[in-house]
Amino acid sequence: MDLRYEAYCFADRLFYDVQSHAETAEDDFSQVLPALPDGWTQGDRNIWRHVHPDGVVLPKQGWKVHVSATVLNAGEVLRKSYEYLIARRIPFKYLRTQSIVLARNSKYAPREGSGKLITIYPADDAELESTLVELSEILKGFSGAYILSDLRYGAGPLFVRYGGFVEQWLERDGKRVLAIEGPDGALVPDQRKPTFWVPDWVKLPACLEEHLAARRTGDADAFPYRVVQSLHFSNGGGVYEAVRKADDRPVVLKEARPHAGLDRDNVDAVARLRREHAMLSKVAGVPGVPEVHEHFTAWEHEFVAMSRVSGRPLGQWLGNNYPLTHHEVTDEEITAYTQRALELVAEVERIVHAVHERGVVFCDLHPLNILVDDDDAVSLIDFELAFAVEENGKPTLGSPGFQAPPDRTGFEIDEHALAAVRLYVFLPLNAVIDLAPSKLRSHVDFIQRRFGLPDEYCAKILDVLTRRDVPAGHTTTALDVPEPDWQVVRKSIAAGILASATPHREDRLFPGDVEQFEVGGTGFGYGAAGVLHALHVTGMGRYPEHEQWLLDAVRREPPKEPGFFTGAHGIAHVLENFGHHDLAEELVRSYAQVLPDTRDHGLSAGLAGIGLNLLHFAGTRADDTYATQALELGERLGTALADAEPPGPKARAGFEHGWSGPALLFLRLFQHTDDRRWLDLGARALERDLAETMTALDGSTQVRDGNFRTLPYVGVGSAGIALVLNEFRLAAPDLPVVERLPELVGGTTGEFVIQPALMLGRAGLLATLAHANGPRHAIDRHLAALSWHAVPYQEGLAFPGIQLRRLSMDVDTGSAGVLLALGAALDGTPVLPFLTAPALPDR
Repeated sequence: MDLRYEAYCFADRLFYDVQSHAETAEDDFSQVLPALPDGWTQGDRNIWRHVHPDGVVLPKQGWKVHVSATVLNAGEVLRKSYEYLIARRIPFKYLRTQSIVLARNSKYAPREGSGKLITIYPADDAELESTLVELSEILKGFSGAYILSDLRYGAGPLFVRYGGFVEQWLERDGKRVLAIEGPDGALVPDQRKPTFWVPDWVKLPACLEEHLAARRTGDADAFPYRVVQSLHFSNGGGVYEAVRKADDRPVVLKEARPHAGLDRDNVDAVARLRREHAMLSKVAGVPGVPEVHEHFTAWEHEFVAMSRVSGRPLGQWLGNNYPLTHHEVTDEEITAYTQRALELVAEVERIVHAVHERGVVFCDLHPLNILVDDDDAVSLIDFELAFAVEENGKPTLGSPGFQAPPDRTGFEIDEHALAAVRLYVFLPLNAVIDLAPSKLRSHVDFIQRRFGLPDEYCAKILDVLTRRDVPAGHTTTALDVPEPDWQVVRKSIAAGILASATPHREDRLFPGDVEQFEVGGTGFGYGAAGVLHALHVTGMGRYPEHEQWLLDAVRREPPKEPGFFTGAHGIAHVLENFGHHDLAEELVRSYAQVLPDTRDHGLSAGLAGIGLNLLHFAGTRADDTYATQALELGERLGTALADAEPPGPKARAGFEHGWSGPALLFLRLFQHTDDRRWLDLGARALERDLAETMTALDGSTQVRDGNFRTLPYVGVGSAGIALVLNEFRLAAPDLPVVERLPELVGGTTGEFVIQPALMLGRAGLLATLAHANGPRHAIDRHLAALSWHAVPYQEGLAFPGIQLRRLSMDVDTGSAGVLLALGAALDGTPVLPFLTAPALPDR
């Protein structure tokens, strides 16, 4: 689970966004700070406000100081620190608003950034020492969350780590990571993990030696448990499998960090852990509930020990047993699953109602807190939000699609979640209902029809989950009819995309995935270039005002990297096709100098996508210099393929990040040169990706991710391999590797797909079937099931992005990608650049 998404859910109910765009003037810390004196400049960048004295030049990296604070004392801590740093002309940055402080310290915020309110940039070790000594005295007595990535200075809110002062970037495993310079000047990752780390070549300043020694003197022998393994981490603490030293009793340990893991009411993880201990004591003896043991404090953190409960989360159980993910399913399998799921739901209800008999509201019922063992026995875990019914509590945290609305109280809170579980086990798209309550009826109608569920079962879901606090509005989409008019559907998707545009913002034009805040809002995969491309090639039009935004944005802040989906080459591709030739050429030429440092082989951010775009430019401009550059990149990729390591446990094979991208470049180089060597390299690259596949539970071939999970998707998964393998089928059908195509296509036909996205969802499977001339019934089934995710938006419709928490309009994860897939399936338009137009089967 990518915890970044939670942090981007605070700002807006419909779209992933940075907190700075949701702040109010009253919330801004500038309200409590003195005016900035002459000789200083400041500027805002996302959630941070940078403050710098004129004429002070900092090194690229060094020892930085972080000041921690709580939400309640942040204003005072900032004011005192601000006055000190201004007087001594030391550069710094601080979080702009109190709401950002809350978001950065919330339960699912990234742990490595938790606690940080201010970052200070001392010029050298002498200034580091004086700052720590003097500021620690000024801030004596103030508390804040422990900053896990840092070394604590004394007992106060100051922490230290070595790292970059300016942004430098490096590629690692297909992603851009912040970097620092090693002793030889080469860039190495600036490690930002929740542990203190010092580069090998850096000497610890003398002023920090006693504090590092103090950190190391924690008495592990005195800790009453021996930790066997970690099970889960959040910003609030960890969950561990452990053994009690006194009697070798196996337990689960829950850890809580003070001032961290906040909910929206500013309640921290420690308060919730104490509540969990109290509530577990209150329900002691209820079958299916862990037995609670001791509650103790160690190393400033609090712990609760409880009995270990067997089983796996309900979501994992569903992943292994839900029949609609299989490419073929019989009526008998549907009937057997239905009976099993109904019995499982009845067990969950039994436990929840037994908890109610003890006067406790569980308040956090969702799939991660329901464990199912091999015999389908059920247990409930995680009572940290539970409360005695007489307290009249309200949920302040909760899982999307399961958290009760504000108008539910007492046991009604759990009844709402139970109804959500009843729906989830037959159609696990509850988060979509959270985004659009109007989808509830169609989802319930589907599960009743598909699984033959009793009327009373479905009526209870509708009765409990129907929102009483949501006014009636636009409730249907062009997809919510038995036989949609596909031209109307596409126009409705385009209308939703255009309605979401924010030309007044400089950081992004169309809301999309959280990745746009890392790589920028102009690119092909996550930004404006890809969206405008999708609208154009699917016949939805050109929009000069939005093209002008893209031109202005690229000139104002050039892309951070050269890659096709994530940087300059994807933007240049779109601009070239739109006739903006000068800027397109400028982008390609200006990033040529960084290509020698590019090591990523993939199509998304690496050499494969760049090489394919260079071949495209060679064609549009009749200029062989671009082809020569593409050939050079092909040679580098051929060498890298020969030296490639064996597949690891984490899946990478597929269209965006695997060797299928280089395989496509090798194929196009073969077609450009007629040199058979490139074709052979392409086959070897495909075989390298195929080495990451396995037989899935339904018998299809999919990409292996870990020991049990398999992926059928385009970005990472078997459909991405199939898209490229289909190009080889068209160009060189006699190659032995082409024989693997049917087994990959088999993995794209399942009825249920959790996300609608092009790269990691249904749209990609639909497009793959269209390109590979897959079975028509499977294409039609995917087309019909797009309605499960279609959400009314303005006068059109939109689709949720990754994790289904918010809507997305981009190519990789959102509506633009769905639009491209529809173009492939209905019109024979290539779903993505560099692919051959699909030959549509007869309907």
